[in-house]
Amino acid sequence: MADNSSSLLDRSRTIAGPGYNRWLVPPAALAIHLAIGQVYAFSVFKKPLGALISGNVDAPAPTDWSPGQIGWIFSIAIVLLGLSAAIFGKWLERVGPRKAMMAAALCFGGGFLIGSLGIHLHSLVLLYLGYGVLGGIGLGLGYISPVSTLIKWFPDRKGVATGMAIMGFGGGAMIASPLSVALMAHFKSTGTLGVAATFITLGIIYFLFMQFGVWTIRVPADDWAPAGYVPNAEHSALITSGNVSADNAIKTPQFWLLWVVLMTNVTAGIGVLETASPLIQDTFSKAAMGGGKFVTAAAAAGFVGLLSMFNLLGRFFWSSASDKLGRKVTYAIYFALGIALYLLIPTLGHNLQLTLYVVVACVIISMYGGGFATIPAYLSDLFGKYQVGAIHGRLLTAWSTAGVVGPLIVNYLHEGRKAQGFTGASAYQTVFYTMAGLLVVGLLANFAVTAVNEKYFEKGPVTPQGGGH
Repeated sequence: MADNSSSLLDRSRTIAGPGYNRWLVPPAALAIHLAIGQVYAFSVFKKPLGALISGNVDAPAPTDWSPGQIGWIFSIAIVLLGLSAAIFGKWLERVGPRKAMMAAALCFGGGFLIGSLGIHLHSLVLLYLGYGVLGGIGLGLGYISPVSTLIKWFPDRKGVATGMAIMGFGGGAMIASPLSVALMAHFKSTGTLGVAATFITLGIIYFLFMQFGVWTIRVPADDWAPAGYVPNAEHSALITSGNVSADNAIKTPQFWLLWVVLMTNVTAGIGVLETASPLIQDTFSKAAMGGGKFVTAAAAAGFVGLLSMFNLLGRFFWSSASDKLGRKVTYAIYFALGIALYLLIPTLGHNLQLTLYVVVACVIISMYGGGFATIPAYLSDLFGKYQVGAIHGRLLTAWSTAGVVGPLIVNYLHEGRKAQGFTGASAYQTVFYTMAGLLVVGLLANFAVTAVNEKYFEKGPVTPQGGGH
């Protein structure tokens, strides 16, 4: 008799029976993404991590870690997100979402625990290895593990389904930020400004929270389809009737065009997100406003919170809209409208039109979030649902690239303008014009996307476990 206890995580144990309600699957996916979305709130640890020796965030000691050293923790995590998603994507398709989600929970939770040891010992290497490397692997596995499952459950509403899950990644920071601040205040008397104890607590909380997703996720039977669903009856000629493997997908021009599409959209969005707080404070400073009503640090924090909300809402709104408009048209809107808005932002800053400035920034960030949520459905349209999780994983290297390149471009251009004596809105002018130029490249790449040549299709039947070769 087989030992069932060793197979509880196997894909075969997650196949849904007849009559299963597919709407029970998105909450499982959302639980994973709400947890790993904590990475967007990492900035709340920056000042405390930079004052562990002195114990005073306003007066760090010479031996304390610098902002640059701390900044690498986030960058490493994002790079490992993309790399692990690319490396383990095919493994995920073979073993199923439950085992991948459990691995994500162990890595993400474990990353906090190792990171807390690094904080306690004041070892930056341990912090890099814990939260950055191990936690980053958890991010990558957690990010892609629900995607192909949702697409298989919702072939008729791919955008809605993926938008619901990936919305959680955008919204995770809205939970993590106040929770982390409250925990640090609670554990302040334990030393290390409460950061080490907070890391331990978050590691345990997120591991347990992710278990809901691990044990409730289900995959459809191979022959399952929604009632009344007619495959490939959708509006777009781009939607394939075949299936392309992850190995073949990267040989197609379509994959690399979408890589450029995602990279340019994310890089441009980071142009706003990376500098959101100083951007609005510098543009609408006391000096710029002539001593009148100006944007304070507290108001800037509110602006950052507002952008987070539109990042979240945009993921669901735009990806859902793509079910009606088509993915190519939706991305064309992101880029065409984005170009106009990025070119408009400096003018609004110069004219001190604060309300319009905030509205435009929120629309820009909604399309940044929408780009993440729409790309899995775009991939499924082009390459089929077979191994779409693995293909999505490989495409996320575009995000890793943008996560490093975006801030470098923004900081280089901004510092260059400041060195030339420009202040306020003028200091950020070239940043926005450069990002508009990047969006032109993305628009052209999206325009060039056509249906995948049949020579890349799998021959014969394919199975979710990775067969069909």
